[in-house]
Amino acid sequence: MTRIVAVSGSLRKGSYNTALLSVAKELVSADVDFQIASIDGIPLFNEDLEKQGAPATVTALKEQLAGADGILISTPEYNYSIPGVLKNAIDWVSRPNADIARVFHNKPFALMGATPSGFGTLNAQTAWLPIIRYFKLRPCFANALYLSAAHEKFDANLKVQDQMTLTNLEKFLTDFVRFIQQQKQ
Repeated sequence: MTRIVAVSGSLRKGSYNTALLSVAKELVSADVDFQIASIDGIPLFNEDLEKQGAPATVTALKEQLAGADGILISTPEYNYSIPGVLKNAIDWVSRPNADIARVFHNKPFALMGATPSGFGTLNAQTAWLPIIRYFKLRPCFANALYLSAAHEKFDANLKVQDQMTLTNLEKFLTDFVRFIQQQKQ
């Protein structure tokens, strides 16, 4: 079974990125264990706090990511970049530096994102490139998913109401699962 750990870069209850992951979980095949991990409750990174031991929320996320066959991030775009809460969570799980290899090295990785703006999340996803390189992740660039005008694609219950979005998401997920399985061979 292929295990994907997915993380939303938003804490908002009505997050389009979290909703996108919920839809993705419904679309993947039965042979994929699709887990949505939370970054809620992770404190701001502080080395003084780190010296006291990683908070339980950080340890739980780190172990989920370490046990994944592939990591999927659904990121909003804030000020043309990665949301602070998401970057903060990534900073925490990369500590100590000796854990980076165990958690991230050679792990298949994919990015997608949803935003109400008309430009998708291209800038936020591009901002991930140095992190991908530093962590030695294996990015899946088979296709991209930059969901713009998300407020028009989801209904009031955060269900996708746009068939093209569902089609693109399903293709994105199929390509990512195939990429993970190829890496495992």
